[in-house]
Formats: sequence, C-alpha cells, structure tokens
Amino acid sequence: MKPFPLITAHTGCMGTPANSRLSIETAFRSGADIVEDDIRVTADGVLVLAHDDHIVTAEGTAYSIAQTRYADIETSAFKARDGKSSEAMRLLPLASVLPLLQASGARMNLDLKSDACIEPVSRMVDEHDLYDKVLLSGCEASRARLVQRSNPRLHKLLNVDPASFQANAYRDAAHWSCEDARSADCFGINVNYRLVQPDLLEIAAQHQLDVYVWTVDEPEAMKPFVEMGVQSITSRNVQALIALKQMKMGDHLNDSGGV
Repeated sequence: MKPFPLITAHTGCMGTPANSRLSIETAFRSGADIVEDDIRVTADGVLVLAHDDHIVTAEGTAYSIAQTRYADIETSAFKARDGKSSEAMRLLPLASVLPLLQASGARMNLDLKSDACIEPVSRMVDEHDLYDKVLLSGCEASRARLVQRSNPRLHKLLNVDPASFQANAYRDAAHWSCEDARSADCFGINVNYRLVQPDLLEIAAQHQLDVYVWTVDEPEAMKPFVEMGVQSITSRNVQALIALKQMKMGDHLNDSGGV
C-alpha cells in the first residue's frame, strides 16, 4: 500500500479567511500535516501573510505592502480578495503565528510572493531553528536558485512552469522541470493538479524528487492523486482529505485481516 499523501491545508481552508490566524488554527485542529500561507514583506522587513502586494483598506485607502512600513498599516482592516472586509483581515505578521507552528506537530509551507521575502525568511528560520518545520514554495527556477544561494539549508519546492508543458512534449517538459529542481537542490516539485500524469511521477522518482499537487478541493478529484502516489495534496477541503485517508486506512486493515 502506498503511503497516503501528506495533507497540506491551503490558506483559507474550510471556509476561513485566507492568510488568517483562524485558517492556521483550523488547519492544525483538522489534522493537516502542513499548512500553506502566502508571504510578503513590508518596506521595513516585516514578514506578513498576504497574497497580493496591492491592498485596500475598508475605508478605500490603497497600499503597496512592499513600499509601506508595517507600523503604518498594522491597525487597518483590509478588504478580502472577494471584496468583503472584516476585522479578521488585518495584516498578520508571520512571527505572530510561529508559536502555533512550534506547538504543533505540523509544518508550514511559506508561499513566497516576492524575491524580497527570501532573506528575512532565511533569518527567521535560522533564528528560530525551524529548518524541520518550514518548507518554501512559490519558487520558479530563478527564485529557487536565489533561495539556494541565500541559504542552502532551506527546504524548497520548485514551482513547475505550466507554459513549459504547453509548449513542449509532456515527458520533455517533465524532465526539464525535474532537472531545474535538482539544479537548485529542491527536494520536490510543486505542480498544478491539472498537469499531473503518471509519467510525471515516474520521471520525478528517477530524479529522487517528491511531487506536491495543488489545489484539489473536490473529494472525487483527490482519489486519482492518492492512487498515483503523490507525496502531498494541497486542499482547502481538509476534512474531505482526512475522511479519504481514514477510509483508505480502513480498507487496508480489512484487506490485511486486521479487523
């Protein structure tokens, strides 16, 4: 029996606000192995949980996170990406959720949204000795190489470029993606689920790379990737993945005569 993939909770899992403390707490409470959040950095070097650099307050004031000091925006409530606003959408510093991570048995996937995040993330991981608790995504080939030069000890995934698969034969694109990952010393590749075929798993295994698949929310769509043997599935629907895992474990026990 193939090991069940690691369950990665996409930020905003189970209907919670994306990049919020509640989302992280829900992921850990649900039993996720990894929680994913988007990371940006303010003008004064504060790492925050945010997908977009351009943000708008509930009052309509626009900011660029990269060009603004954290102290100038920390008390503002921001509109969510769907246009709603809430007190829960205050910009959350990454440092404020580290105690949650350290107290859990899970890991955190930091989806880097800019090259400027690399150095402060490296310092944070080193200062708190989080090498076994943090992995990085959001790294296409150039960013993965920058991470490698900044801190070779950081665990990172290569974000596969879908354009390569659109422009080239599938197996060629898969080989090139894996070669890019190995050249930057990535431990695996991070792939949109629509690109994943058994050939990719075969080629990744030849390169000794894990395959992390994102973002699969429908229960029936999860099953093929479990059967293929991917190493992680990212989903907002964590409970569905947990239920599928429990079902697979039950089936295995029944087949082996354990119950």
